[in-house]
Formats: sequence, C-alpha cells, structure tokens
Amino acid sequence: MSFYYDPLDSACKSVLGAIPRSSELSLHLYTNREGGEFSFSAQTCTLVLWKNGEEAKFFPMEREENCFSLRLCFHATGLYFYHFELDGARFMCGKLRRGAFDGKNDWQITVFDEDYTTPDWFKGGVMYQIFPDRFFKGEGDHPLAEGRYLRTDWGGMPSFRPNEMGKILNNDFFGGNLNGVREKLKYLKDLGVTVIYFNPIFEAFSNHRYDTGDYMKIDPLLGTEEEFDRLVKEAENDGIRIILDGVFNHTGDDSKYFNKYGKYPTLGAYQSKESPYADWYTFKEFPMLYECWWGILILPEVNEASPSYQEYIMGENGVLKHWLRHGIGGYRLDVADELPDFFLKKLRETVKSEDPDAILIGEVWEDASNKISYDVRREYLQGYELDSVMNYPLKDGIINFVRTGMTYLLRETIAMLLDNYPKQTLDCLMNILGSHDTPRILTVFGGEECDDKEKMAVLRMSNEEREKAKELLKMAAVLQFTLPGVPCVFYGDEAGMEGYQDPFCRRCFPWDNIDGELHGFYQKLGKLRTGTLREIFAEGSYREIFADTGCIVYQRKIGQKSVVVYVNRSSCEYNLKFAGEWKELLSEKIFDGKISISACSYGILTQYYV
Repeated sequence: MSFYYDPLDSACKSVLGAIPRSSELSLHLYTNREGGEFSFSAQTCTLVLWKNGEEAKFFPMEREENCFSLRLCFHATGLYFYHFELDGARFMCGKLRRGAFDGKNDWQITVFDEDYTTPDWFKGGVMYQIFPDRFFKGEGDHPLAEGRYLRTDWGGMPSFRPNEMGKILNNDFFGGNLNGVREKLKYLKDLGVTVIYFNPIFEAFSNHRYDTGDYMKIDPLLGTEEEFDRLVKEAENDGIRIILDGVFNHTGDDSKYFNKYGKYPTLGAYQSKESPYADWYTFKEFPMLYECWWGILILPEVNEASPSYQEYIMGENGVLKHWLRHGIGGYRLDVADELPDFFLKKLRETVKSEDPDAILIGEVWEDASNKISYDVRREYLQGYELDSVMNYPLKDGIINFVRTGMTYLLRETIAMLLDNYPKQTLDCLMNILGSHDTPRILTVFGGEECDDKEKMAVLRMSNEEREKAKELLKMAAVLQFTLPGVPCVFYGDEAGMEGYQDPFCRRCFPWDNIDGELHGFYQKLGKLRTGTLREIFAEGSYREIFADTGCIVYQRKIGQKSVVVYVNRSSCEYNLKFAGEWKELLSEKIFDGKISISACSYGILTQYYV
C-alpha cells in the first residue's frame, strides 16, 4: 500500500502555494486504490505542524473512505513547516514536492498578509537591465570627475588588471549616458521592453557606481536631472517604466557622507566624530578601521538602525520619495539579504505611501521565502517587505537543463517556487539568465571553462561553438519568457554579446555588430509576450502537462485562454496530441490534432481560430 500527497494538487491542498492569513486550508492525504476498493495499511495519520521558531503541534487527521483529511486556519503570518506521521512513520517531502516515506525535508506553508498586493502594471512585461556606462553614448558633453578617465575606444576591453598598489580601481569610463538610453527607446520598444532596470546612476567614483557618493545627485557623467526627467517621460510615452538600483547597505568611502579623501565640502564620518553622518557607520578603531561590505574598504557599511540614516533615506524629503516624485516605477534593492527586516518593512511603507504601485525587487540568490541570513529567518514575502526578488534559482534550473539535457533541477525549482511563493510574488519574479554579476549567458552555453582573467580577456568562441550556443540560448529564452514571472534581459544578450565574469560581462553594447538572428528571436518573444497573450503571462496558472528526463511540456492558462510550451533538449521525438487546430507561434505553422516534437526543439502553441 502506498500513499499520495502533492501540495501542488488541489485535491491534496485546497489552496496551492502560499496562503493569505485567516484563510481556511484543507489537507488530504490519499491511499491508492487496490482491487477496486480503498484500503488502509495505516490506522492513524497525524499532521505535525510548527511555526518557525516554535514548538511543533500535533493534529490527528480524520479517516475517510479513501484519505485522511484535516481543515486548518492560520491566524498569523509567517513560515510553517509540516509533515505527516502514519502509524508513527514519517511521510515527508520527496522529489517534486511529493510525499515519500524516504523524504528528506518538511513541506512549507508561507502565510502572508491578506492585504498583500503587487503592482499589476509590472506583470506580463519584459525587463531590460542596463549598465549605464556601457549601453550608448548619446548627445551632450558631461563632466568627468577627478580620478576617472574617459575611454575613446567604445567596445574596448574594460580595465581589469590591478595597479601598482594591487588595486582594481574601476575608474575607466566609456561614456554611456542617459541621453543614449533615451535615443535608443525605439530599439527597446521594438524588443517588447516595458521596464528598464538601471544599475546605479547616482554620483559615485567607480564605473559600476555601487560606491554611492551622493544619493540625491545623478552622476554628472550620465547627465543632468533634467535629462533624466526627459528620459522618464519619453519612456513612459512608449509604455516603458524605469526602476533604479537602491544601494542602501553601504556607501562609497569617497562620498559626501564618509568623505575619506576630503573631496566633498561636507564633514564626513571618516573626518570627524562630530560629523552629522557619524552614526551612519561603525568604527572599530577611528578612523582607520571600520565595518565595510565583504571587507572591501571602498564600501563602508551603513548602520541601518541609525535614525538620521533612516530619515535621510526614508523621510518625507528623503531619497526614496525624491526619485519616486521624478516618476520612476520603483527600486531594485541591492544585497537585500544584508538589509534587516525592520529596515525593509519601513522602506516598503515609505515607498508605498508615495506610490502604492511602485515595485520593490530584492537581490536574493536563494529561495527567498525561507532564506536565512546572519542566522535570522527572513520575512521578505509575507506581505510587509518585497514585491519580488531576482530569480536566481530559476536561472540555475534553466541553465542546468539546457546544458545537461536533464529536466530534474528545473522541475524541482518550478515546484519549489509554486509551493513556497505567494502568487502575487510569483507573477512579479525577475527571471534572469545573467546579470552584471555573472558571465554572459552565451558564454555560459558555448565558452571554454576558464578561471584566468588574462585568458578571459582574449577567449572567444569559434563559429561552430557560437552557433551551438545560440541555439541553446534560444531554448533558454523560451523558458525564461514563458515560465511564471517577468523575463529580464541583460543588455546585449539579445545582440549576441560574449564575456566571462565581471568586468568581461560589462563590455560596451556592440551597436555595429548586432547578431541579427538572436535579435530577431528576442523581438519575436517580446512581442508574443506583451501582445495579445500578455494576460496569460501576467497572471496565468502553470500546469506541467508532460515531462521526462529531457523534455518538458507545460501550459499557462487564464480563463479560457492558454498557451502550451514545449522544450525538448533530448535526442528523442515526442508526439503531442490535442483537440482542434493549434498554431506554433515562433514558426507560425498550423497543426491539427497532433504535433511531432523533434529532438532539441522548442515551441509555443496556442489554439488557432480562422
């Protein structure tokens, strides 16, 4: 006798995924049918349930004809974990979240605030991440601060070697600016882009600008506040919102707040204990030894509990509201796992009080529903902190599947997201294949393994390697654009850019050498996603139709509208049968009743109406 429990089956768990507080939940653990009748090998079943950090509670389940059942109601937000005990034997979470006596983990129930909502405008769209210095140099001459130098070789290799002091300064700039982005809005619109996510644009010394010098000032090399306002307005006219990088865990040492080098007219915390910014930072031995992010001296850590810092960032005239009043659509929060819960809660209250529709996305690399950071279980997705996170788990699942041809990790990841995340969050997930922190996705699929920066600077794929990598990237992009969440394209991936880790993934956009085949493919995906199918991808359900070792077929559906997506990484051929005529949207072929899924292929199907 075996037993069946799958939290992604509504027959077993009446509310799929995370649940709102005070909602009723029914659980059913089934037996399999034997000889036409249901029989039990276990006499009792107990639900063992506990809230994170609290003692377990035991709930006897009611024995019915073909199952054990129980009704629950959760009156407090938080994380709850559970398993079953059948005559004392543990029945726990196994592969694909399904129950097994040899399961190794407990299931999870995320209970979120019943008033939790996420911005509808963001859902169903396409994000595009821009590293501002490397996208496009538009009109206007902008001043260059002391200590930086401006490159004249657009597309050249970014500096990566340490200087004579052993430091990598990141002080070479290629001159990409806000006007350049504005001048390329038509290019972005043609890609189907609805959201631009900027890496930091505030004044800073380094080309990555994560060492903030002044939160209230756009870096002069990028442009003026007036030019930023013009960009925001023209982008909005094209149906594109802009979100900014919020770097609130640390500032730069070369900043008006810390002022280590005395370049600012303010009295910085490094200069005096009497500085108005003194309590922003933690000094072990004033002024030489101070807390800094990951030991990087140019990034002194901020004390988020400082009242003056909180007022500066989250006050009525603080940083967050200041830029929201310029019309931005929200923030991506750098190193969100290093921002304490009390700070994130207040940050959300501040942002939503100014604009309830602003989006808040956190940089979290793991399962954000149960992340433990600095020995504290985080509360990102319980309705009081984030709307969304960067979806690194899905990135890893997609890449693993496309590289190895094995669906297991991808299916496990999708099941985890569906089971642990609120639907409101799921529809807003920032689905990436790469970013400024990772190698270029084309290089991941076709490049030689390398850990030597000198080699990274010169390694390029052969034509044969590149063509194979492009086909794998198309396959990955189909998954990225059709699975729950919002795809985010790292600038230039659609143009065929190569590159290993930072800084090789941050080269200039190759405007004179765009890969037309890849670019056209991304254009098609973007238009499919944001056109008549947008409602499906914005809020549609996910259902796995078929999967085996190397092939996955799934449906996205809302109401009577649906699409069926297949990705076959294997060398096998599969036949997919269905009623009526269907159209494969990438090839525009019509199929009646059956489609043969060939080896190493992909497709997006929708019902065809003449």
